[in-house]
Amino acid sequence: MAEKGSPFIVGLLVLGNIIILMSGLALYYKVYPILGVSGKDDVYAGAWISIFTGFSFFCLGVFGIIGLVSGNRLMVLLYLVLMLFVYMFECASCITSYTHRDFVKQVCSRVTRVHSLSSPLQQQYCGTSGPMDWVNYSSTFRTFYPEVVSPWPFLCCKRDPNFVILSQEGCPPVLTCLSLLQGCFDHIGHAVDSYTWGVSWFGFAILMFTCPVMLVAMYHYTTL
Repeated sequence: MAEKGSPFIVGLLVLGNIIILMSGLALYYKVYPILGVSGKDDVYAGAWISIFTGFSFFCLGVFGIIGLVSGNRLMVLLYLVLMLFVYMFECASCITSYTHRDFVKQVCSRVTRVHSLSSPLQQQYCGTSGPMDWVNYSSTFRTFYPEVVSPWPFLCCKRDPNFVILSQEGCPPVLTCLSLLQGCFDHIGHAVDSYTWGVSWFGFAILMFTCPVMLVAMYHYTTL
């Protein structure tokens, strides 16, 4: 039986799919922390789309390589259809993350305390940059508690291993050593950067690379 398709085209497509699957892994790497602190449906949806498309690009890259190497016409067709479906989802993810990038950078101002998933009682945070955020910016908390009564919430006070406040009289505002002085932005900063830069611009770059790979794959499909 005569060989179908060009070995050069197959090799080129295999290389392209290797790059796509590796890019898919990088696309959703450490994006998941933004899901728990976004507080906005559009950002939440965009982050989930990024995780979905990143993993899908990885799976389809592997599936495409198998289909191309085996020369299976049905597998190549299924690869093209699924890749087109994921491609449209990634377009939506890029648009969502780019249009809401400013909101994502400001969203942590609503968070009073963020715990690490691995050690929830060892890493505690107060505000975005620190407890003074409750003094410098308006909040719902301030409408109920004047600054002279409590400049920041008692959740910003340091606690013992049993989660009991060390000194309710000294925090706040007498002893700052009894307060949590670190903001939460450092904790989720990598996720924010991954979302605003990686999901939008890196995702856009993946789309630009995937487009010619899909076009070449379509041509290869016609030769099978």
